[in-house]
Amino acid sequence: MKQFKSNVNSHTFSSFFVKFAVCFLFLGLAYRFFSSSFVQFSPVVVTTDTAFDADKALPPVPPVSSSDILVNHTSKNEKCNVFVGNWVQDPTGPFYTNATCSTIEDHQNCMRNGRPDTDYIYWRWKPRDCNLPKFDPKKFLNMMRGKSMAFIGDSIMRNHVQSLLCMLSQVEQAMEVYHDEQYKSRRWFFPSHRLTLSVIWSPFLTKASVFEDVNGVSSGIIQLHLDELDATWTDQYENFDYVVIAGGKWFLKSAIYYENNTIVGCHNCQGKNITELGFYYAYRKALNSTLKFITSSKHNVYTFFRTTTPDHFENGEWNTGGYCNRTRPFREGEIDVNDIDGVMRNIELEEFKTAAAIGSEKALTLKLFDTTIVSLLRPDGHPGVYRHLHPFAVNDKNLKLQNDCLHWCLPGPIDSWNDLMMEILVNG
Repeated sequence: MKQFKSNVNSHTFSSFFVKFAVCFLFLGLAYRFFSSSFVQFSPVVVTTDTAFDADKALPPVPPVSSSDILVNHTSKNEKCNVFVGNWVQDPTGPFYTNATCSTIEDHQNCMRNGRPDTDYIYWRWKPRDCNLPKFDPKKFLNMMRGKSMAFIGDSIMRNHVQSLLCMLSQVEQAMEVYHDEQYKSRRWFFPSHRLTLSVIWSPFLTKASVFEDVNGVSSGIIQLHLDELDATWTDQYENFDYVVIAGGKWFLKSAIYYENNTIVGCHNCQGKNITELGFYYAYRKALNSTLKFITSSKHNVYTFFRTTTPDHFENGEWNTGGYCNRTRPFREGEIDVNDIDGVMRNIELEEFKTAAAIGSEKALTLKLFDTTIVSLLRPDGHPGVYRHLHPFAVNDKNLKLQNDCLHWCLPGPIDSWNDLMMEILVNG
């Protein structure tokens, strides 16, 4: 009887063990199938060079927190606001360096100018509720084959088009076919794809008389016609298939405002016996005139309307000793839009909403390119003193260096604007 009980217990234990092993095997196979089907990790190539030569290679990859890595897998994004999110670390680095792109302007060429830190180029924008694929230059060029695209606005537009040119140059080099006397308005052509890319200098979008030299030193107050658009871009408008357009910080400058060729007021014009209307009056009027032109045109252009770009000057402005020396992005919620940028963005959103409603009735394509918060979280991405070539090469304690805390280093955060632009073009 004892032996029988022992055999039964032994048999029961053996049966249990076999069942457990089989279940464990199936669970393992199921996990392997699940992980291989739904999660794909991109290979990461890390340079082994200990010294960084800006003219030859990418700098060493900074230490990366495993909880903050962006896994790059392409997906058909579910509907979400791609402009709400955070910057996450990206060990793969940028598409290009100053060695592989020749169109970077000197003031944004931070690598060549000697900026010592490099962490700022190892971040990508990650929307909160969906994935954002990396910009695909081949796909972009094929989508834009035979088309014409224009960037209309101020120097931030020029900054953006340089970023796009650098990314596209990894597939095809563009030929410059036009530039104005000051190289502010320029045009490039990609012969293999028959794509024309333009940047048009029009900081107010409306007709303006500006009395400044190349260093921004003013010899007279700006004369701004709020109801008459700048012919520099309107005369070319029917040549474009795609347009990226925006106002900007030029509206903060002192100016006298005209409507119907009559002075109606001014901004910051003390001693001229003219009604102070404030920059926000002019900003709304100019954007309203611009969007009315677009929505009333018989030429249907795919339009990106970009919101304001915050600066990150601390302890002063560009001409009063302000600087930007942060080396990490902010997290969502760590910083708020300042009062001026908040006023500008609210005007932009209100005017765009009105224009979009009109455009919808006419089957026009108007897209809000809301990069304000995306940009706000990157105080580390500006040239700062490295808008100058090796600014500390001269050992002079009295040397006063102007900081640039508005434009972006290239490569740098503005490259992610192209990720966003392509996402809208593909899935918008």
